[in-house]
Amino acid sequence: MCFIVSCQSSLVTTTLDADSFEKNVNQITEPQLVDVRTLAEYSEEHLPGAILMDVKDTAFYLQITQLDKERPVFVYCRSGKRSLDAAAILEQNKFKVVYNLKGGIIEWKEKGKDVSNHYK
Repeated sequence: MCFIVSCQSSLVTTTLDADSFEKNVNQITEPQLVDVRTLAEYSEEHLPGAILMDVKDTAFYLQITQLDKERPVFVYCRSGKRSLDAAAILEQNKFKVVYNLKGGIIEWKEKGKDVSNHYK
């Protein structure tokens, strides 16, 4: 007896370089742009329009309930590691589309893109 199993993986998270990430953010009215770093890092600089949800804080799980699971969520951190952790949590919590910034805010700035130091 032979069984054939087809497993189709529905990838929720897409990792994008800074240019593609910016393009996708700009195509959406009121994007859900989330900085998953610490308050100190966010206060120093962040992407314009980003909201802070520190992935290492236990409050992260409560904070993500404020996001719309049906709309894309854009996550970033300093270099891309914590945002991948955040993306995995969002996937586990049934978010439909998640975009991760490859290289984080470091790559963003290397590409000459704007950052803000205004607390939101």
